[in-house]
Amino acid sequence: MSKQKLTLIHGVSIITVDPEERVYLNGAIAIDGDRISAIGQSGSLLSEYGSRADEVVNLEGHWILPGLINTHVHTSQQLGRGIADDVDLLTWLHERIWPYESNMSEEDSYISTLLCGIELIHSGVTCFAEAGGQHVSAMAKAVEELGIRACLARSTMDTGEGLPAVWAQETTDTCIKIQEDLFTRFNGSADDRIRIWFGLRQILNATDNLLIRTNEAAARCNTGIHMHVAEIPYENKFVSQSRGVEHGTVTYLKKIGLLNHNLLAAHSVWVSPSEVEMMGQAGVKVSHCPAAAMRMLGFAPVTEMLSAGVCVSLGTDGAPSNNRMSLVDEMYLASLINKGKVVFDRGTTDPTALPAETVLKMATINGAKTVLQSHLIGSLEVGKKADLIVVNPDKWTMLPLHDPISNVVYCMRTENIASVMCNGQWIMRDHKIQTIDEEAVIAKSKEAAAKLLTRARIQLPARGNVIH
Repeated sequence: MSKQKLTLIHGVSIITVDPEERVYLNGAIAIDGDRISAIGQSGSLLSEYGSRADEVVNLEGHWILPGLINTHVHTSQQLGRGIADDVDLLTWLHERIWPYESNMSEEDSYISTLLCGIELIHSGVTCFAEAGGQHVSAMAKAVEELGIRACLARSTMDTGEGLPAVWAQETTDTCIKIQEDLFTRFNGSADDRIRIWFGLRQILNATDNLLIRTNEAAARCNTGIHMHVAEIPYENKFVSQSRGVEHGTVTYLKKIGLLNHNLLAAHSVWVSPSEVEMMGQAGVKVSHCPAAAMRMLGFAPVTEMLSAGVCVSLGTDGAPSNNRMSLVDEMYLASLINKGKVVFDRGTTDPTALPAETVLKMATINGAKTVLQSHLIGSLEVGKKADLIVVNPDKWTMLPLHDPISNVVYCMRTENIASVMCNGQWIMRDHKIQTIDEEAVIAKSKEAAAKLLTRARIQLPARGNVIH
């Protein structure tokens, strides 16, 4: 059996996000294979590990943080960036995204996931939760090559208006069987970086049979369910009228037993105070996607959720919903939105809402809890996986550095993220991705995106007086 590589990073400041919220101003971290073996002061770890380490890295002036965790992504939508701007949600779905996704090939999804992965890595993400596309095998291939960590899910629908013909043919049985087969094939693959989850697109496109059987299948496989929940008022109205409940989606999910600790509820904007309490009591995880929510959905009651004990993390959503796949941007937006949102029972805003420490936890340890892996990732602790990012604050974007945690949340940009490690492997060093050829992926992406748009027959509105 070959010896595991021992890496020592020293002379660096470390924000651990551990239970004690420790911050080392002159720290070091030892990594044995894919795990963290020691964290402490630079001098003592240099004495203990320096002479026997295979790689010793002096990162004086830099900061190390846990890898960021993006809990709501559509990697298959990356080639569709810009095709659905300035439209409402149902137009976005029926006239742009569904025609686009239903015309994707395996190769398109593979290229799209690679392109998305490039942007995720550059923005410090070491793990993401895929909300669901059609070609999970292509996603898995791309994730394995990128070196990133992922929870992959297939988009499943067995009812609803406006579905493309190729999707309308799927039955509840095929939806469940395909996902169970994907779980058998790919769960735990890529050195255990890939986990397979069950996907439910939304309640508008799911029969009770699909909802209940998905819940049962996820329980059998001991995995999670990723679902868009309470996105728009129409959804709650539809559920109330068709399922006969007082409020909407969350109330109904509780009624049928799907409101559980393994449910990742994306967006959850239109939820009542009583539903927020339901979510907290059930241990539901919520992915707050500030940019996408502001664009089409509204303002989620994030502070109320956190007060009720709901684990709230951060997501970007897909490129046609957000255009920017940067969790760094989402940290900044999440804080501003929730500080500026009017608290109606007080008639004022709350500048103290979502302080920097809370937002950083949402992007790290809360993300790890959301993807059901907080025992492995989300903080820098001995025994956990070596998923971390190296931040260079010595740029105009972050200086002066009076309060490191505050600066990370309110000032950091993707340009400050210099290197990324996932599972003990450097997947980006000095801003250069190590695992794939970025230029080749970008070239293939341009060609694939143009062909896909033509196949899908998507006509975009003309903007400006274009002269050829």
